[in-house]
Amino acid sequence: MIRILIIGQGLAGTALAWRLHERGVPFVIVDREEPVTCSKVAAGLITPVTGMRLKVSWRFEVFYPEALRFYRNIGKRLGRRVFFPRGYVRLLKNEQERQKWPKRLRESEVGPFVHPQAPQLDPAIVTLSHEGFQQRHAAWLDTVTYLEASRRFFGDAYRQATVEPDEVIDDAEGVVWRGERFSHVVWAQGWQAAKHPLFDWVPFQSALGTILTAKADLKGERRILNRGCWVIPRADGTLRAGSTYEWSFPDPPAGSPSMIADLETKLRDFLAVPVELVGSQSAVRPIIKGRQALLGAHPSHPRVVFFNGLGSKGSLRAPWLARHLAEHLLDGRPLDPEFDLQANDPT
Repeated sequence: MIRILIIGQGLAGTALAWRLHERGVPFVIVDREEPVTCSKVAAGLITPVTGMRLKVSWRFEVFYPEALRFYRNIGKRLGRRVFFPRGYVRLLKNEQERQKWPKRLRESEVGPFVHPQAPQLDPAIVTLSHEGFQQRHAAWLDTVTYLEASRRFFGDAYRQATVEPDEVIDDAEGVVWRGERFSHVVWAQGWQAAKHPLFDWVPFQSALGTILTAKADLKGERRILNRGCWVIPRADGTLRAGSTYEWSFPDPPAGSPSMIADLETKLRDFLAVPVELVGSQSAVRPIIKGRQALLGAHPSHPRVVFFNGLGSKGSLRAPWLARHLAEHLLDGRPLDPEFDLQANDPT
C-alpha cells in the first residue's frame, strides 16, 4: 500500500501533499512550524521577464499555466483566494538596462509577455524615471494564507513535529516513523536538507533573503512595481518590498543591518510618497548550484525521496514539480533529467 510521509510543509511539501490528495493517496505531512521560514517569508512573486538580464524565466510557458490552474483550484477548495494575477511594471533602473532592453524586446520569446501600453505611472507615487514596460501573466501568491489554510485542510494528515533523520527508519518492508509505516518518505525541508547525512553531497548554494513590510499611500495603485527593488501593494494598505541576496549568513540566519538598510534606501528612493517601515523578515532560499530544483529517490535508498532547491521561484515551479514527482512515485514515470536527483549523483 502506498502511504507517503512528507517532511516539511513549505511550498514544495504542501504542493506534493495536494497532488497526493487529488489522487486519493494517503499521506502524512510533518512540519516544525517555525514562525519564519523561506516559504512563509517568500513574496510569492511570479513574473515572466526577470532578473538583471531581462530574460524570460526558465520554462515559464510550462510552469505558469500549471501554477495558475493549481492555485485557482486550491483557492476553491479552501474557500478563499490565495493567488492574485496582477499587472507588473518593470522600470529600467540604469543605462545598462536601457541599452539592453530594445534588444531583448526584439527577441521572439520576450514579446508575448510585454503589454503594448506604456506603464503610465503617477509621478506623485513613483519617482522618475518611468521608462520601462508592463508585463503580462504576472501574479503573486499569498504564501502565508496558502500554507496556513492548507494545513487546516489536511486535518489529521498534518502533524507538528521536529523530525531528525535517524528517527525515520528505512527497513526491508518500508519506512517507519514513530511506529507508523509508510511506503516512502519525502524530505522537503529547504536549505536544512544540506544537514541530512543522505543528502550532504547535494551542492547547496543557498542565499539569505530579506523582505520589508511597510506602509505607504499608493493612491489605489495595485500593480506590482519594480525598479531596483520590487513592491507588492496589499489590500490592507501595507506593501512588501524586496529583496536581498546574501551568500554568507549565520546559523540561525539573520539579515545583515547593512543589507536591510540598503533595501530600505532603494524603497524610499523609488517611491515619491512617505514610507513607514513596519518590519523586516529574513529567511534562506534553498538553492542548488547549477540546478533549478532536484527531486527523486536517493541512489541507494529508493524509498527515501528528495524534493528541494526551488530557490526564489518556488511559487511558480512547485505545482508542476509536485505533479511530476507524484507521477514518478505513483505511476513509475521517468523524471526529467534536469531535475532527477540520481542523474546528478556525483558518484
